[in-house]
Amino acid sequence: MLRRVKEGKLKLASGARLLEISDRQAKRIWKRYRAEGVAGLKHRAAGRSSNHAKAEELRSQVLQLVRDKYSGGIEERFGPSLAAEHLACEDGLEIDAETLRRWMLATGLWSRERKRRERKAHFGELVQLDGSFHAWLEERGPEGCLMNLVDDATGTTLCQLGKQETTWAAANVLRRWIEQ
Repeated sequence: MLRRVKEGKLKLASGARLLEISDRQAKRIWKRYRAEGVAGLKHRAAGRSSNHAKAEELRSQVLQLVRDKYSGGIEERFGPSLAAEHLACEDGLEIDAETLRRWMLATGLWSRERKRRERKAHFGELVQLDGSFHAWLEERGPEGCLMNLVDDATGTTLCQLGKQETTWAAANVLRRWIEQ
């Protein structure tokens, strides 16, 4: 766009509209382009560390603690959130979990790989129950709570629509489940 402005094929104001920036911003960019060329368009902070970057000593200390205390195989290692909590409580090091996640990923101390839990072997051994409020009947009736019961071993579900998500509503769903 700036080349076209320089060649006289485009007005600066039209270029600003094309780039969806203000006329004032376009003038600033144009001034820098004229003075420094294409290199002047590069962001001034490029190549510099962030103002929020942690000291390399702190990073090394934290990663060493994670290696020594909170690392291990897939089934025993701490994830970044839990490691950040323990670092704060036990070691007095306040590190944001997202920062720790990036550091751990970069050094291979954590991966997104998770150990899958095996399904339970027998029907009824693990049953999960949840309620969800919604206008299930749209405009044709009142809002209700759909109680959904799922058996882990078989994936079998049982649903019941009720007025509330209470212990009594859960008990009714469980009673229907047992009677089947």
